Amino acid sequence: MNWNPEQYLKFADARQRPALDLLARLDGRSASRIVDLGCGAGNITQLLAERWPGAQIIGIDSDSAMLAKAAARVPTIDWRLAEIAHWQAEAPPDLIFSNAVLHWLDNHPRLLPQLLVQLAAGGVLAVQMPANFTAPSHRILRELAAEADWHEALGGVRMGSICSAAEYWRLLMLHCRHLELWETTYWQLLSGDDAVFEWMKGTTLLPYLACLGTVSAGHFLTVYRERLRRAYPRQPDGHTLFPFKRIFFVAQR
Repeated sequence: MNWNPEQYLKFADARQRPALDLLARLDGRSASRIVDLGCGAGNITQLLAERWPGAQIIGIDSDSAMLAKAAARVPTIDWRLAEIAHWQAEAPPDLIFSNAVLHWLDNHPRLLPQLLVQLAAGGVLAVQMPANFTAPSHRILRELAAEADWHEALGGVRMGSICSAAEYWRLLMLHCRHLELWETTYWQLLSGDDAVFEWMKGTTLLPYLACLGTVSAGHFLTVYRERLRRAYPRQPDGHTLFPFKRIFFVAQR
């Protein structure tokens, strides 16, 4: 997938809110070595640097365009290009922070213990992931990809996935001394034309568009946009209400 930092950051405030809530659960914790796993454009990594100004902070991402945006934002942070699924810490971090990234990766029962074991003793893995995969925005996308016009190209595309909260609880408690786990639905009020469509173009649509040619992608997006308009009607004040559920956990090794 090729990420577009400008498209992703169109709704920067709404996308940042869950990260701020996750950060709030870390108040009072000290950290001298921090890794932002899936740092994207670096806006959240910058918050980590402000929260722990004396820490060594490393931003890890697999997209060079996002990392270029991040480096332009905060050149003093150590930005590194790497695949998260194969990443290994050079030295044990006190905090691995991952905001809206790990749902793209498979096999969480294997991945999460691998991350936890890399932490320093008493270190924390703090994670936020979308849990909105049954919402109309995502359901319509799956249904459209299964239709005859696009099934051949899109039948095998994944939009990401997560386990249930109960499954994460059972998994993580085997590998950590303390665990906080919660879910929140954000009732997001988005502005602009076709706001939900523009939101999805910044993230979930990317693997679908990567598998379509220009002409086919244009038709696909037109149909998807129209169906989203019916599912998420624009309010009289011009805003669009877009409920979005997310799952969080803070696991201490």
